[in-house]
Amino acid sequence: METKPFNPAPLGLSGFALTTWLLSLVNAGIFSGANVPMVLASALAFGGTAQFVAGVMESKTGNSFGFLAFCAYGAFWWTFALFVEFFAKGVEGPFVGWFLLLWGVFTTFMWIATWKKGRALMLVFTALTPTFYLLAFKDLLGIPSLGMFGGYLGLVTAALAFYLAAAEVINESWGRTVLPV
Repeated sequence: METKPFNPAPLGLSGFALTTWLLSLVNAGIFSGANVPMVLASALAFGGTAQFVAGVMESKTGNSFGFLAFCAYGAFWWTFALFVEFFAKGVEGPFVGWFLLLWGVFTTFMWIATWKKGRALMLVFTALTPTFYLLAFKDLLGIPSLGMFGGYLGLVTAALAFYLAAAEVINESWGRTVLPV
């Protein structure tokens, strides 16, 4: 008897959503930077590792987009956690801005790829793309309010990713579309 292939996307989306939500609470100024250690723990375990595992699993389904997205953003979270915990001392803000700007460029071409995917996925990337640019320009231009706006847009991004993860799990469980994607 052939078993149904596992859909790793809800795992990756959930890891992305939860970790993005936590960091965005700090970026938006809702919680202070004293809470970043919880973000780092999530970035290493759920945002980084779970997403990367989901990406590897996507490769077995032949989903190049899922493989690239989950592995890349999983590696982003690992990089973020390692940077903040071990390597940030002495790194200038504009250099961090360049890091975020390049992630914005990467996210832009991933966003363009979503134009041929489901609308919910496209909305996740529609929110994520300017989030990276706002955070980048906060550091590049030295305008803290851009980071706050990026934090609020990150919350929107996370909510959309949570919705898509929930839709994929709920729709599969019910065997029909309960939450449209």
